[in-house]
Amino acid sequence: MPTPAPLLETQGLHFRFGQRPVLHDLNLAVPPGSIYGFLGPNGAGKTTTMRLLLGLLQPAAGTVRVFGQELEQHRVALLSRVGALIENPSLYDHLTGLENVEATRRLRGLPAERTMAVLELVGLAASARRPVRGYSLGMRQRLGLALALLPRPDLLLLDEPTNGLDPNGIIEMRELLRRLCQEQGTTILVSSHLISEVEKVATHVGVLQQGQLVFQGSLTELQRLQLGRAELVLETNSADTCRNLLPQLLGTALVADAGTLRLPYQGPEHTAALAAALVGAGQPVYGLRCEQPSLETTFLHLTQTSQIA
Repeated sequence: MPTPAPLLETQGLHFRFGQRPVLHDLNLAVPPGSIYGFLGPNGAGKTTTMRLLLGLLQPAAGTVRVFGQELEQHRVALLSRVGALIENPSLYDHLTGLENVEATRRLRGLPAERTMAVLELVGLAASARRPVRGYSLGMRQRLGLALALLPRPDLLLLDEPTNGLDPNGIIEMRELLRRLCQEQGTTILVSSHLISEVEKVATHVGVLQQGQLVFQGSLTELQRLQLGRAELVLETNSADTCRNLLPQLLGTALVADAGTLRLPYQGPEHTAALAAALVGAGQPVYGLRCEQPSLETTFLHLTQTSQIA
């Protein structure tokens, strides 16, 4: 089957703050029905990108396309199908949570039943009649998400949505994003600097470093990249003896200590051949395992080794 066109994409997107370049030739492609984790260290340009995707900033060059149409030409119509939570939500502290949602609902001309529906969806129904000035940071984040969900958006943009949430709140946020994607077909772009959180919910990933994408693809493809940097670890009686006896299999291995060798992982067939050769040479095998970097380590490798030309 042909690959569906991206629901959200950018082509050659550039942006500067004054003379300082922020984004360089950014080409995002967010598949329909995906949860796209937009990853990068703080200051990489994630929030700037989010603002460009909503037309809140104008790019120096390049285009943004949403639902197959250029944002610049059809901004009002396209954004009516988009919900967003960028940085800290703008709330009226002297109003209750319910009144905040109700004010936005009326401005947007949405059905009255949406107010309590979104408050229940984000777990704020019990606190809806309390003034927002008494809300915790996590409650304010959830209220901002409720506002973003009011129009039943086809596309949801969330900038660091777990900020301020306690562990239970983070788990609830993950489950909510999964439900929105799986049950309502919402495509979600969620930015974060924490791959440990994104990998639990994302189907696709883009990694931003110094304003450039250094990786974009499915989570499975990122995991393959991780496997490509795996090592085979051999624990034996004498690392030097094993390497001297089996130069074809172990000639390039590094001696980690007197009884440990490390070499690039080449697959199960190579591992089996090495085990058989060691036994045939009369060498004890105390351990033979594949060690692959965590996704966090892969993320750090991508962001630390990629430099802007």
